[in-house]
Amino acid sequence: MTAHARASEDDRVSRVSAVTVAGVTLIADISGALVWEEQGLLVVSDLHLEKGSSFAARGVLLPPYDTAATLGRLAAVISRHDPRMVIALGDSFHDRTAHERLSETDRDAIGALQARRDWIWIAGNHDPALPPDLGGVVASEVAIGPIMFRHEPTGAAGEIAGHLHPKARVAARGRSMERRCFASDGERAVMPAFGAYSGGLSIRDAAFARIFSSLSFMAHLLGDRRLHAIAASRCC
Repeated sequence: MTAHARASEDDRVSRVSAVTVAGVTLIADISGALVWEEQGLLVVSDLHLEKGSSFAARGVLLPPYDTAATLGRLAAVISRHDPRMVIALGDSFHDRTAHERLSETDRDAIGALQARRDWIWIAGNHDPALPPDLGGVVASEVAIGPIMFRHEPTGAAGEIAGHLHPKARVAARGRSMERRCFASDGERAVMPAFGAYSGGLSIRDAAFARIFSSLSFMAHLLGDRRLHAIAASRCC
């Protein structure tokens, strides 16, 4: 193996981390996507497309580039893993009419991402009634083998969900780092929000205590160049 090939492989390894759910080993990507290589499946959650335009309609002016930025990041991770299927795990759109505000460019970008692969939109609490003209299919939840994919976590074994936008803060050497993260205890997992303007909820919030019975789960923080697997009990 050449030095260049070794460097490329080392870079790839640093950008992913193994996460096990109900006996299935998945790959957590530094982008916030989850990959099930054996199934050719890539999962993202909480894209919140058109959040910027939703806020603008209420007089809160944000740069109107969140949808393009989110779709660009999604295109990059799809290019890296080339999945046969993509599941968007709910709240793909920030509100019930967000899809109507998509620019033609962004609509075309979604179509290009869907080309030659199966695409499933899971309905979320922000987008419970997705229209049929977005491409792909719409479902409330999807079961593949021992894994159930849904938007809102229930705490059931074998569940992969989103909705809570987990983030974690870690303090070390007088400094702290707060990042989005995957949260998993080996039986269930909650995915980070993928959207550019999506906020986060601390994994020490009571909402996570209803999903995980204790702090014996792991937070896989999305760092600048690698993922950091840290016990939830060590997070602030």
